[in-house]
Amino acid sequence: MRGYHVGRVWGIPIRIHISLLIVLPIFAWLLGSGAQLELYAALVNGVAGTTIDPAALQTGNLPWIIGGLAAVGLFVSVTLHELGHAYMALRYDLEVESITLWILGGLASLGQIPKEWKKEFWIAIAGPVVSVLVGVLCIGSLFVLPDLGQPVTFLVGWIGVTNVILAVFNMLPAFPMDGGRVLRSLLARNRPYGKATQIASRIGSGFALLFAVVGVLNFSPMLLILAVFIYGAATTESRAVLLGELLDGITVGELAGDASETVPVSTSVTELVDRMFADRKTSFVVTRGGDPVGIVTVADFKRLSPEDRASTTVDDLMTSDLPELDWTTPAFDALVALDSRRASAAFVNGPGGRQIISRTDFTDALEMRRLLGTGEPL
Repeated sequence: MRGYHVGRVWGIPIRIHISLLIVLPIFAWLLGSGAQLELYAALVNGVAGTTIDPAALQTGNLPWIIGGLAAVGLFVSVTLHELGHAYMALRYDLEVESITLWILGGLASLGQIPKEWKKEFWIAIAGPVVSVLVGVLCIGSLFVLPDLGQPVTFLVGWIGVTNVILAVFNMLPAFPMDGGRVLRSLLARNRPYGKATQIASRIGSGFALLFAVVGVLNFSPMLLILAVFIYGAATTESRAVLLGELLDGITVGELAGDASETVPVSTSVTELVDRMFADRKTSFVVTRGGDPVGIVTVADFKRLSPEDRASTTVDDLMTSDLPELDWTTPAFDALVALDSRRASAAFVNGPGGRQIISRTDFTDALEMRRLLGTGEPL
C-alpha cells in the first residue's frame, strides 16, 4: 500500500495513505459537531470520575479545535500501535519495510511472515498492548494530575478511552487483524501452519460477513470497507501461505524451462503459431545464438492479421524486460517477484548459464506437489 512519506522511526519509513488524509477531517467534523462530544464526555466521566460538562466544550470554535486535536491524537495513537508491532518484529530480527497509516488504521509491512507461532503471537499482540498502555496512562493521569481544564481533560480522557477501544477491537479474532493473527499463532502450536491459516481465514471471513451485515443495517460505510478488507486480505494471505508450503524447498534453478521449449528470434509469427499448435503450448522462450533473450506468448500476436503474422518475427514481439533472478532464489520468492512486476517470466542466472522460468513452470510444480505431497521431490 503506497502513501506519502512523512518520516522514519528506527529506520522504518512512515507513510500516510491518501484515504487517511480524507477521513481525518471528516472524523474531526463528526466529533466537533456535538453529539459525539456528549457521548464521549459521558464515557470519560464514567471511566475516570471526571465532571466534564459537554456544554462547556461547545462554545464558539472550541468543538472544531477539539475535533482537530482529537484527529491528531488518533493519528499518533495508531502510529504508536503500529510501532509496537514493528518494535517486536525488530526484536526478532525481522525486516519492517514500512508503516502505512490509512482509513482503517495502520499496516506494518514485514519483509516476511513469521511462521514460528511464538514470534507471530508476540508481534501481533504487541500493538494492542501498546494501545492499552497508552490508554491506561492517559486515563490514569486524570486521577493524579491537577485540574487541566475541561477541554484538555476531555482530550486526554478521549485519547485514553479510544486507545482501549482500539486495542479491544483489534483483538477480535477476525484474521488478518491482530486478534486473528494471535488466533493463528495459537492454532499453529499443534497443527501445520497452512492448516492454521485456513482455519483463521475462515473465521476472519465470518467476521467480514458479520461486519457487512451490521454495516448495511446501520448504514456504516466504515464497517463495509472493513468487511471488504478483511475478506480480501484473509483470502489473499491464506492462498499465499498455501502456495509457500507447496513451493517450500524448491529453487527457481530446479523449475526453469529446458531448451526444447524455445524458438529463435528469427522465427515468424506464422511459424510460431504452427509450433504452438503442434506442441500444444501457449508460450515459448526466445533465443538468440542459443541464449535466452525473452519470452513470447499468444497474447503478443493474437491481434495481428494473417498477413502481418507472415512478415513479423518473434524478435519484434517478445518481452525481453524480465526480472533477473539467481538460480538459488526460493521458488515462492520468485513468484512474488513476478507478481510485483506483473511479469509472465523471469531470467534465471546460474552456473549453467541463463535460463528462463515462466508461470507455466510454477503451475506444473504446484500441480506435482499437490498430487505427490510437499515431502516428495519434483
